[in-house]
Amino acid sequence: MEISDYLPESLRSHQTLLFFAYFLAAYISAYFLLFRRWDPTPRAFASSCFTSLFHGTPALLLSLAATYPHPPRSYSLPNTPSQDSVLEFSTAYFLLDLLHYLLFFPSDLLFIIHHVATLYVLLTCRYIVLRGAYPILLLLILAEVTSPCQNTWSLARTCRSNSPSADRLVRFLSPKFYTFYSIVRGVIAPLYVLDLTYSYWKDSRGMPRWAWTSWVVIMAVGIAASMLWVRDKWSVWRKERDLDPRKTD
Repeated sequence: MEISDYLPESLRSHQTLLFFAYFLAAYISAYFLLFRRWDPTPRAFASSCFTSLFHGTPALLLSLAATYPHPPRSYSLPNTPSQDSVLEFSTAYFLLDLLHYLLFFPSDLLFIIHHVATLYVLLTCRYIVLRGAYPILLLLILAEVTSPCQNTWSLARTCRSNSPSADRLVRFLSPKFYTFYSIVRGVIAPLYVLDLTYSYWKDSRGMPRWAWTSWVVIMAVGIAASMLWVRDKWSVWRKERDLDPRKTD
């Protein structure tokens, strides 16, 4: 059963717009209802984290459904309809979150560049190359498997100064989240990208060289940036732990 099978025929060509409306509704609900009493900066940040909860786990499950039943023998096979639907789902999310950063955090160039690069991969795969979705969705699974923990941790950090329970949650989650994130992004993902690069180098029939080369470079740079980010978090956690044994973030 494809995602589009749940939609009326007249709407199946507008999936990306529908997915965008879905994420926009989540964002508006968070910004104007759930976090309406928060200060402007944490309010915007928390709204983004809340919206991400509506992408991470669903994208993970949809990617599993689109890739697991029929693992291809080649990373260069044409996209299936279900794989295209997941690409559109994630495209809608990253487009909304990119607009969020441009509006509220225009100086956060790291996240803006990350979102632009991710959209480049998703859009070229979906609308230009029309193949290669399988390996991209496998990487999306690795990227989003840490998402629920990361967003919960981020939301708790945002309000920890005013909430003892949020502070306790941050201190509890931090070392566990950092460890999980380090294993996924620092071990599993690099090994996968190496395997993907080797597979494309051996057999990329039907796949333009510019496409898979640029995708692999973006994946590798993204993994490196993730490791620098978590290394910084580990450093802060160790310093704060040394200063106050009760704090582990």
